[in-house]
Amino acid sequence: MIIIENKSFDEERALYNTQNAIVQNCRFEGEADGESFLKESRNIEVKNCFMDLRYPMWHIENLKIENCEMTERCRAALWYDTNVTIVNTIMNGIKALRECSDITLDNINGNSPEFGWRCKNIQVKGGKLSSEYLFFESENIHIENLEFSGKYSFQYTKDVTIYRSNFKTKDAFWHARNVMVRNSVLEGEYIGWYSDGLTLVNCLIKGTQPFCYCKNLKLVNCTLVDCDLAFEYSDVDATIMGDIVSIKNPKSGRIVADGYGQIILSGSKYECKAEIIERRISEGCCCN
Repeated sequence: MIIIENKSFDEERALYNTQNAIVQNCRFEGEADGESFLKESRNIEVKNCFMDLRYPMWHIENLKIENCEMTERCRAALWYDTNVTIVNTIMNGIKALRECSDITLDNINGNSPEFGWRCKNIQVKGGKLSSEYLFFESENIHIENLEFSGKYSFQYTKDVTIYRSNFKTKDAFWHARNVMVRNSVLEGEYIGWYSDGLTLVNCLIKGTQPFCYCKNLKLVNCTLVDCDLAFEYSDVDATIMGDIVSIKNPKSGRIVADGYGQIILSGSKYECKAEIIERRISEGCCCN
């Protein structure tokens, strides 16, 4: 392996097409303001580096980034890469990750609008992220112990599993397919609309109008806080711990909760036949 260390680069394509190299304790910044310093490279380890230039790592195969910092000026940092591991790294540039595959993110800390668009085969092992449209149109995602804040997360994603994570979001999982969320907190508005195959187990959900227009929606031992007008026009199988503020015109399936502040079964555009059961009185009613 070539070792490149303790250097500063600011020129265009400074390490273009570098192969089999360890780049450590380097800084990518300066007056020349060059772009694409590691483009079209192979078998690269980047350690303890500071990055303040645009488009640094495109079209790279076999890349490991560890203990690095990407500033706000380090925009569109990783595009079209394969087999990438990022560990203990700050990612603050817009569009930090796009159209990449086989990605592992381990304890990352990022504030990156449009993070992770159209990527495949992603593992997230802890960290904090702030973004808009997180993982838009990405697939085969496995997440554990992630703290997320932002808007419009997981839209048009498919094949997603999430464990022990906390999300403060809005419009999460719209049009998502085949998603499993366990032991997590989802706080936001309009969660899960138009999804197909969204399952939540032992989760806390907080916010207005969740789970509308859903297909194959399943909630197991979940708690709904401040959730009003839930389940409108959804096909749902839900066991809820505690009360629900209100539900509105669930289309089909079965909902079980301790109590309901309000059950709205009027003004429906569609035929609704969901079974609604209140544990406290062990009686059911049908939306028909």
